[in-house]
Amino acid sequence: MAQSDNYIIHMDLSAMPKAFSTQHTWYLSTLATALDNVNPQVLTDFNSVSSSKLIYSYTHVMNGFSANLSPSELQALKASPGYISSFPDLPVKHDTTHSPQFLGLNPKLGAWPASNYGSDIIIGLVDSGIWPESQSFQDKGIPNYIPSRWKGKCESGTQFNSSLCNNKLIGARFFNRGLSAKYPNVTIVVNSTRDTDGHGTHTSSTAAGTQVEAASYFGYASGSATGVAPRARVAMYKALWEFGAQVSDIIAAVDSAIADGVDVLSLSLGYNYVPLYEDPIAIATFAALEKGIFVSTSAGNNGPFLETLHNGTPWVITVAAGTLDREFHGTLKLTNNGDDNRITGLSLYPGNFSSTKDFPLVFLDTCDDLKEMIKVRSNIVVCEDKNGTQLGDQVDNLERAQVIGGVFISNSSDVTFYFQTKFASIFINPTKGETVKDYIKKNGSKAKASMVFNMTDLGTKPAPSVDSYSSRGPSQSCPFVLKPDVTAPGTLILAAWPHNVPVTQLEPRKNLFSDFNLLSGTSMSCPHVAGLGALIKGAHPNWSPAAIRSAIMTTSDIMDNELGLIKDIGDDYKSASPLALGAGHINPNRAIDPGLVYDVEIEDYVNLLCALNFTQKNITVITRSSSYICSKPSLDLNYPSFIAFFSSGSNHSSSESKTVVREFERTVSNVGGGETTYIAGITPVKGFQVSVVPDKLVFKEKNEKLRYKLRIEGPKMMKEDVAYGERVSNP
Repeated sequence: MAQSDNYIIHMDLSAMPKAFSTQHTWYLSTLATALDNVNPQVLTDFNSVSSSKLIYSYTHVMNGFSANLSPSELQALKASPGYISSFPDLPVKHDTTHSPQFLGLNPKLGAWPASNYGSDIIIGLVDSGIWPESQSFQDKGIPNYIPSRWKGKCESGTQFNSSLCNNKLIGARFFNRGLSAKYPNVTIVVNSTRDTDGHGTHTSSTAAGTQVEAASYFGYASGSATGVAPRARVAMYKALWEFGAQVSDIIAAVDSAIADGVDVLSLSLGYNYVPLYEDPIAIATFAALEKGIFVSTSAGNNGPFLETLHNGTPWVITVAAGTLDREFHGTLKLTNNGDDNRITGLSLYPGNFSSTKDFPLVFLDTCDDLKEMIKVRSNIVVCEDKNGTQLGDQVDNLERAQVIGGVFISNSSDVTFYFQTKFASIFINPTKGETVKDYIKKNGSKAKASMVFNMTDLGTKPAPSVDSYSSRGPSQSCPFVLKPDVTAPGTLILAAWPHNVPVTQLEPRKNLFSDFNLLSGTSMSCPHVAGLGALIKGAHPNWSPAAIRSAIMTTSDIMDNELGLIKDIGDDYKSASPLALGAGHINPNRAIDPGLVYDVEIEDYVNLLCALNFTQKNITVITRSSSYICSKPSLDLNYPSFIAFFSSGSNHSSSESKTVVREFERTVSNVGGGETTYIAGITPVKGFQVSVVPDKLVFKEKNEKLRYKLRIEGPKMMKEDVAYGERVSNP
């Protein structure tokens, strides 16, 4: 007799007969019938199947079950109504989903053990609230006490009782007085910290979520989900509501966070194109700076154009968004096409789709004729993004036509914004598109295909890359400090989600729910750096916010997993400039031990404001004090990065000179070992002469400070908009 093995069985839930009250009973009946077909002489009932064959019924991570089956039993099961696919129950490698692993975090060495996973560090988030019942906020493994310095509270409100807080979620407050005053006729139904949007639950679990096993998005990105600082405490300050957000509420939230005693603030929000003294984030976070609070902010999602960045505040860290080495795929199987029959593309279709059924396959060019698409709605429709057509319009047209499935041929850099569709769809590049078009042309009306989904591919290259939506610098509010500072994972990040807030829809208007969701944006990259800030704070409790920012910047990676410079998707995969990438992509394990840090005092920031020609009133708005004086106004802040502007009329050269010189002076502190030597290494910048004086720093003891100057000489008028160089290697 053939040996039995364990198999995972995917089932089409829409095929479940109404007679079954639960998926579990349907799975039992399906399995019992299959076994009876193999051996009709043996009476098979639900109980015997449950005890001998069925291992698990799945209702959340997937629709289906696992069972121990012989080859003949598996074959019989494949003929069952609703059967989609099966695969062996192979040994599972312990994995994350997936950014902590991608960042190199592991329990044996580096940032996690050095910081005790961020234990006792308090991360405050100003966001849309939190779903306290999520497993990401359970306090298993968290010390059974609340840090004594914590002065906050857990407020009760609509559908939120203070007892929902625990040793993990230690604070929950909400702010909407400004919103209510602005819109007095608006009724806030859930007037509490409970998250009715999902954004805040997602960001807070990204920063500090407790480890959760078997997390996934309908089978995609399955694994063990954890935040960057999994033992850090969480305090949620809800100031983002379904009706909007007011500046007054944002400031009040940060104000309370400071009073409560948070160590780190994560602010995945911002305001565009306002001066620092009118920017509520800049104003509120200056006070946080004075209290030693590290603040992580999002760069914005208005890329890939220059000068679209917000939160260009000099005293926070501004985070761009990049990709992971992970893609989500679907496969188009071309019927009777020999070895060239499998076309894999991007997809996040979450529904149940029969992988064993072939459908007619038609090509409708740019898919701009809705009437033609309605005529072939029972087919898989192929569209090509060309001649100025918009990919988003094509997706909308196929959705309106209610087609069985769609295949989109496109090389758009924004494809990730579209492939979470309500109908079965796969997005392929033009090269694969030619294969599909040739097949249709060759077979005509006989062209058919099937589709398979729920595939996750790890180790994709190149990664990371700066994604196209991530806002670029320089900052309009303070262009003399290079922003963004760093890049962190931001594209299709899996994190916790309220279980009663839909994650997506299927046609026709069928809401889908999940305890985890995949989201993209600098809102997702920002909490990664907040979590990293918590780890560094845990390992170095006396470091200032500037020292923590410096450690993150100077140890960041500039190379991708192909050992080339990190690419910019929004610039046709060319090497990313610092205006997109910042100093590099974060590397948590290196950031714990940076060797050198660039520290900044409060007075240095004030001198920068003075050099920006702010009035005393402007400065007082930010600093909340008129006692600060402009001792040494300077645009040259002691920052780990450098930005210089070249144009005519410079004071640094005579009118006859064709070149301009920019000089920067920096002070670095040795936070590594005792006697240490650092040698400067800079890649050449075309058209510029760059030098460092001295080019070698010799430290004799820990915490010693030394200075150097960076000199850049270049043309008055640059031929290109942006020229840049980078360090030869990480320090």
